[in-house]
Amino acid sequence: MKPEMITLKHGDASIKMPASALAKLAMASVFAQVLPPAANVQIAAASSVPAIGTYWPGQGGINGGYVEARGDVPAHYLIFGDKDLGEFVWGRYREESEAISKWDGKANTDALIAAGGHPAAEAARAYTADGHSDFDLPAATQLYQAWAHDLISEGYYWSSSQRSAYVAFHMLFVGGSQGISAKDDELRVRPVRRLFL
Repeated sequence: MKPEMITLKHGDASIKMPASALAKLAMASVFAQVLPPAANVQIAAASSVPAIGTYWPGQGGINGGYVEARGDVPAHYLIFGDKDLGEFVWGRYREESEAISKWDGKANTDALIAAGGHPAAEAARAYTADGHSDFDLPAATQLYQAWAHDLISEGYYWSSSQRSAYVAFHMLFVGGSQGISAKDDELRVRPVRRLFL
């Protein structure tokens, strides 16, 4: 069966196309005009990606490198805040937490914020830059990525990854070692956010 064809004319120009294709174009045009852009999902064009370790204009910090998709988290770039927020306790010493992911700082930070009483995570979540307020306390592997790309050169930093009721993982940037510290110790905090592709 031959598709129904429609001819569009404007001045000397004309286009002939199937009616179904024209209907799809018309609907797409209407949706583009009336629907808001997707909330909290920003697309990164490959040509606009700055070098790792340099400030990413408009994204709130330094390009911390690419992260492959894992589980239900799509591929993304890490954007580290360009400054420390100070030293904070992890919080709730002697209490178990649901913040056990070694790679998902957002899931950990969400759990810590929901439980309350976690100053390091609260400081990271309160951070804003370039209009972005979706920062987290980095998970252990996110901090390791910051070390691997020489984004931070010294100091002990909290991760959002709990090890037990008493300790959570930290990163020592001088030597590149990860270890554990008591949750009532004060360590540095560097916020991170994800920029989805």
